[in-house]
Amino acid sequence: MKYYELIAPCHMGLEAVLKREIIDLGYDITEVADGRVSFQGDADAVCRANICLRTAERILIKIGSFTATTYEELFQGTKALPLDEFIPKDGKFWVTKASTVKSALFSPSDIQRVMKKAMVEGMKEAYNTSIFPEDGEEFPIRVFLYKDEVTVALDSTGVSLHKRGYRRLESQAPIAENLAAALIMLTPWHADRILIDPFCGSGTIPIEAAMIAANIAPGVHRSFNAEKWTHLITPRNWADVRQECEEEVNLDVVTDIQGYDIDPDVIEIARINADKAGVGDLIHFQTRDVAQLSHRKKYGFIITNPPYGERIGDKSSLYGLYRTLGQRYKALDDWSMYMITSFEEAQDAIGKKADKNRKIYNGMLKTYFYQYMGAKPPRRKDRTND
Repeated sequence: MKYYELIAPCHMGLEAVLKREIIDLGYDITEVADGRVSFQGDADAVCRANICLRTAERILIKIGSFTATTYEELFQGTKALPLDEFIPKDGKFWVTKASTVKSALFSPSDIQRVMKKAMVEGMKEAYNTSIFPEDGEEFPIRVFLYKDEVTVALDSTGVSLHKRGYRRLESQAPIAENLAAALIMLTPWHADRILIDPFCGSGTIPIEAAMIAANIAPGVHRSFNAEKWTHLITPRNWADVRQECEEEVNLDVVTDIQGYDIDPDVIEIARINADKAGVGDLIHFQTRDVAQLSHRKKYGFIITNPPYGERIGDKSSLYGLYRTLGQRYKALDDWSMYMITSFEEAQDAIGKKADKNRKIYNGMLKTYFYQYMGAKPPRRKDRTND
């Protein structure tokens, strides 16, 4: 059985969540760095990670690494990589992305050009051929340079893992599915607790919560680059993992997950997306202003991605919006609230400093995940009024 070093990139600030997910799948972590987690795994692990991980952006299969401070070193290091162990004689390959941090080589386009030429030369030697047709399956390659250390890896995923396939329609500035899942997983929420998103937009946070509650693997119904790499990963590997995931789904789970938005057209989009995700019956969507946020029960959760004023919303009105959210939260009985935003005056407007906050990069945008901790519910046998 062949083992690989697999690399799972994620949003910066969410490495610990992804690490826990990988460990829960049964794999050994080899490295945690800014924005990515590495682990050991076989062909089955490639399938399982792609299909099951909620917070990763993609799964990369490491080909090799070396040090390069000049383009000649980059060329020779790339040429020496064991590409033929991963890419067949007719494989089509290219450097789909190169990123560089604190390195002597800093031009992504030049890095891609030099490495492509070196890869072709290396493959010609490995396969003892003067012509390399590249008319077979595709093998996109991603490259990271950090402090002159070059890491080269195959992209087994393709379209980013946040694309679950259910969000056919979107509201303005939707939160990425993997980020929404990570935010939920950073809270102590469980399926038997109330969850409300008062700014649900196209429904991503409620849908991800419902998928977690029902144990629906996020990638079970989508395809991946590596499904065509049958010399590395067999169709049986994929089929077995998908079958296991399907058998673990529980759509009979009892939930109280609610999504509100002031725009009725957006709420209709959320309903369509939830149905597409297979969790439409587990979520109650409603057209409702945040000023109407209320619930008679105790110990619930607000998990939300309110307007930031970066792409949508008028910054001059944001303070009032957050103040209203704070007032409605205060009126709830022993609830917790978790909110991601880049709005700098959020805590002041809410009227209370968060118990904790966590810096998370939403793309290039620095945001904070504010965490207001409510009281823990009593043990189940003592709960009579909630």
